[in-house]
Amino acid sequence: MISKNDRIIFHVDVNSAYLSWTAVKLLQYGSTHDIRKVPSVIAGDSENRHGIILAASIPAKKLGIKTGDVLWQAKMKCRDLEVYPPDYDWYMKSSRALVDMLYEYSPKIQRYSIDECFMDCSNYRENYVGIAKSLKARISEELGFNCNIGISQNKLLAKMASDFKPKNSVHTLFKDEIEKKMWPLPVGELFMVGRATRTKLTRLNINTIGELASFDVNILKGFLHSQGQLVHDYANGIENSEVRSSNYLDIKGLGNSITIAYDVDNFEEASRILLSLTESTAMRLRENGSLCSLVAVSIKTDTFISYSHQKKLTRSTDCTSEIFEGIKQAFIECWKGENIRQLGVRLTKLSSNEYRQENLFDYAASEKQVKLDTTIDALRKRYGKDSIVRSIFINSGVKAIEGGTGSHSDYPMMGSIL
Repeated sequence: MISKNDRIIFHVDVNSAYLSWTAVKLLQYGSTHDIRKVPSVIAGDSENRHGIILAASIPAKKLGIKTGDVLWQAKMKCRDLEVYPPDYDWYMKSSRALVDMLYEYSPKIQRYSIDECFMDCSNYRENYVGIAKSLKARISEELGFNCNIGISQNKLLAKMASDFKPKNSVHTLFKDEIEKKMWPLPVGELFMVGRATRTKLTRLNINTIGELASFDVNILKGFLHSQGQLVHDYANGIENSEVRSSNYLDIKGLGNSITIAYDVDNFEEASRILLSLTESTAMRLRENGSLCSLVAVSIKTDTFISYSHQKKLTRSTDCTSEIFEGIKQAFIECWKGENIRQLGVRLTKLSSNEYRQENLFDYAASEKQVKLDTTIDALRKRYGKDSIVRSIFINSGVKAIEGGTGSHSDYPMMGSIL
């Protein structure tokens, strides 16, 4: 039961987002074939080394195909598997359409990832389940895709509830339901318990969330250090953060990487790829209302040796050109001249863009660059990433790299939900 002082938090999670959004796009453009009803996947181009499954339909999952599988392996499980490429521009439009609808219900929306949002719906305390069912129906009918909505008194339990089955449903997980609904689950299903942490907990004979909840927290802290207290709190449903419109405090960093279709062996070509990666990541940084003060470059060679290098910027910024100068310098300092198979960039040490430190002598140029970046962002959002292309990319073979290419999500990945 909830009291009159309890918050009501929704966690809205789109079911198989990439596949669902691709299906909606195809249907809107005249297809009569719903790829959600047949074995199908969203995956990159295996010929260009991007053959990883990003999303799978329910019929595909029933055949043992899952996210993260290599495409050729999935095709061995289903010879008639339908494969569709990702369309990140379309996914961002679909995500924005969802958020726009959510704002009709609450002014307190926190985008957690491209396909997940938290909502403070305390004003619907008297009829929260009815509102959630109505919202879910509207999303299906008006936007064309399904979602789960988890409801609780805090963000942690709301997120846990949204993972419950069946899909396309509304689930609650209030504190008096934890013992029945959450504690019997395997400990690996608790938020913030990854594979490495799960392995450590198993060594302590902790196999369920309930066993973790009742375990001596001092032993946990000795074994897992600061994370011991965190996972113990989470196992007991303890989490009190606010639903915030700005995520920058929650994000450890923003990144983008790409596995290249051929081995890059010269600085000029690597620089163009890094610039494209920087453009897409800096745009996400600005979307998130953040500045960064530390950048990093990661390199994987043709012999699969990986290394990275960081560079501190002279000030916190969201300016593409300033960020790229740091990225380029980091690359120059660390690249050993090997053939390059994969490149990545990462922006960290984030802060709010509400206040930015300006250089007195460069103020005019800085203001001009801010306006330029903002204008380009707006045009690309409206007309697509290829509506404005830098001259350096023309006839270079390097195209604008979409957010989320490689191992990173389109939208910022969170370090925690706090």
